[in-house]
Amino acid sequence: MAKEYDYLIVGAGIYGATFACIAHLRGKRCLVIDKRNHLGGNIYCENIEGINVHKYGAHIFHTSNKKVWDFANSIVEFNRYTNSPIANYKGKQYNLPFNMNTFYQMWGVLTPAEAQAKIEEQRQEALEKMKADGVTEPRNLEEQAQLLIGKDIYEILIKGYTEKQWGRKCSELPAFIIKRLPVRFVHDNNYFNDRFQGIPIGGFNKLIDGLLDGVEVKLNTDFFDNRKHLEQIADKVLYTGKLDEYFDYRLGKLEYRTVRFEEEVLDMPNYQGNAVMNFTDAEVPYTRIIEHKHFEMFGDDVYKCPKTVISREYSTEWKDGMEPYYSVNDDKNMSLYLEYKELADQIPNLLLGGHLAEYKYYDMAPIMEKVIGLAPLL
Repeated sequence: MAKEYDYLIVGAGIYGATFACIAHLRGKRCLVIDKRNHLGGNIYCENIEGINVHKYGAHIFHTSNKKVWDFANSIVEFNRYTNSPIANYKGKQYNLPFNMNTFYQMWGVLTPAEAQAKIEEQRQEALEKMKADGVTEPRNLEEQAQLLIGKDIYEILIKGYTEKQWGRKCSELPAFIIKRLPVRFVHDNNYFNDRFQGIPIGGFNKLIDGLLDGVEVKLNTDFFDNRKHLEQIADKVLYTGKLDEYFDYRLGKLEYRTVRFEEEVLDMPNYQGNAVMNFTDAEVPYTRIIEHKHFEMFGDDVYKCPKTVISREYSTEWKDGMEPYYSVNDDKNMSLYLEYKELADQIPNLLLGGHLAEYKYYDMAPIMEKVIGLAPLL
């Protein structure tokens, strides 16, 4: 007997919405469900005082894949936003990623040769210290970072921020978390190296609405409340939620980091002059402040809107009932994830996708690229 749908898609985030869009274009019958009362997953925006506020943390679309960029722009036009975050350490500001502006602010050096010499001097100091301890490979994130960039930048721009983000000392974090650091010996504050980047004109809700145009969607619908029925109405299930939850945590619970947002509407047009400000000293309890209007308002347009909205972000350990944001990809958790993945692989009509189901960090464009690559198989 034919099923009502070809695909049940659990989760209306970027993965589920892109999958539904492409499947729908290929003539497949799709039902998208989400337990929240809105579409978009973590890229959802709420309009406050005429400003699109990224309710679950800042998101910037960036890619070097023209096919992906063209696909996204076929859904909604993107603006020219360029991500150029600022680091604030005890009231002094530094440009990110590390570039000649940063090195001038840090040491007063004026040429790439001077900056390279300063970094190499500090790298050698870190290497000698490790040798004195009888090791040649970095044992933790602290040693790895100093081996890459030296003591000054590590202590001012990395240490405090990272320890707040992970809730652990850098000396207790694995070295692989920082495999490399972006270092540029040019005056370039563009955080990404990708050819294309921007924000959908009108906000990310426009992108999700466009992707799901013509697709049947049910909100306020928790897959686990009526699981047996939902699994029976479609030939295949695309699941984008927590993988351990899908199996009722039978092997144990995967660990995450989460973020708490402290949102504030300010009676001023411009608070910090930039969308993203990282606070890298340990004394400031939050990791960064997002000023949302700067994602979509530029130049004099910033002052046409008399108010602004900021969000302070506090990183914390995840507990039941909290939103899971970042997977803790240490050996223990990855081993548990692989056990769950082995169970999932035994279910013939189950597809997994997204940062929760795949237990990995994902940017938006790679998700879109992956789903576009699946199109011939749908």
